[in-house]
Amino acid sequence: MASPLPGTIRRTWPGARITWLVEPQARALLAHNNELDRVVVWPKDEWKALFRSLRWWRLTREVRAFLRELRAERYDLALDLQGLFKSGMWAWLSGARERVGLGSREGSRLLMTRVVDRGGGDPRRIGSEYLHLATELGLDTDPFWMKVGLSSADEGAAQALAHTHGPGGYAVGCPFTTRPQKHWVDVHWAALARRLHEDLDLRLVLLGGPADREAAARIEQAAGDAVDNRVGETSLTEAAAIIAKSRLLIGVDTGLTHMGPAFNVPTIALFGSTCPYLDTGRDNTVVIYHDLPCAPCRRNPTCGGTFDCMTGISVEEVVEHVARLLPEAKVRA
Repeated sequence: MASPLPGTIRRTWPGARITWLVEPQARALLAHNNELDRVVVWPKDEWKALFRSLRWWRLTREVRAFLRELRAERYDLALDLQGLFKSGMWAWLSGARERVGLGSREGSRLLMTRVVDRGGGDPRRIGSEYLHLATELGLDTDPFWMKVGLSSADEGAAQALAHTHGPGGYAVGCPFTTRPQKHWVDVHWAALARRLHEDLDLRLVLLGGPADREAAARIEQAAGDAVDNRVGETSLTEAAAIIAKSRLLIGVDTGLTHMGPAFNVPTIALFGSTCPYLDTGRDNTVVIYHDLPCAPCRRNPTCGGTFDCMTGISVEEVVEHVARLLPEAKVRA
């Protein structure tokens, strides 16, 4: 959700050189972003392994080499988007003269030259805290869309999948997260897949990570040929490319779902225990959220595992929004 920031910086200061420091998990999302000049990856896990194995001298050399790489350029400005002590420390170690923290906590505000309140802006808007930060810095925020850089290999993988689905295209389902209270019901996913297949001749391509294979298999077994199960078979950026070429995305509160608005794909987001946004700025995105008295509970459910906020979302409710987002299609009432 912070990915619009390089574009705002580039439009405001066209001659700027922009570096993004990330942990390894996020590297793929930035590697092909043409608005960045450099991506520096902090090898945190490697350092932890060296520390645990008591290889102090090797760790010292690695840290020094990394600091030289990080400081290869003289930075005028560092933006700490996490507002944590670890991110604030790296902003300080970058040597930047001005260091702006977003909602700095854990003592990191002591390392900043300025702190911007994270609660600014409209909380209903996706990425509102980052839009607020950009506005506070006087950056050009029009437009302010999320961006995921794709390689030619990513786009090739998506094109190959699209070829198997023919000219009618396909829909994408993103059912999986790390918390059960954010999940929709397996039987609902299967029923939705069958409706999309029967009414629109759209198969539902399931995306997710290796840990989601068992749950995906249950949905596939119940839905039959209506599902094209690709869970655990794609990289993160391949999944992004598949989403970019889809006709429709339906998903729960997970990173892949947020890519729908990034690629301007018609999207239906199913929220219950969390409600990170209600407004994406896109007319072709719908957020289904039943505002129950206990919602959003986030990480502390009080329903005893019934998860009414998600089970209460019916297949028919989703199908009604599909009909609105794809007016050219004929959806059975």
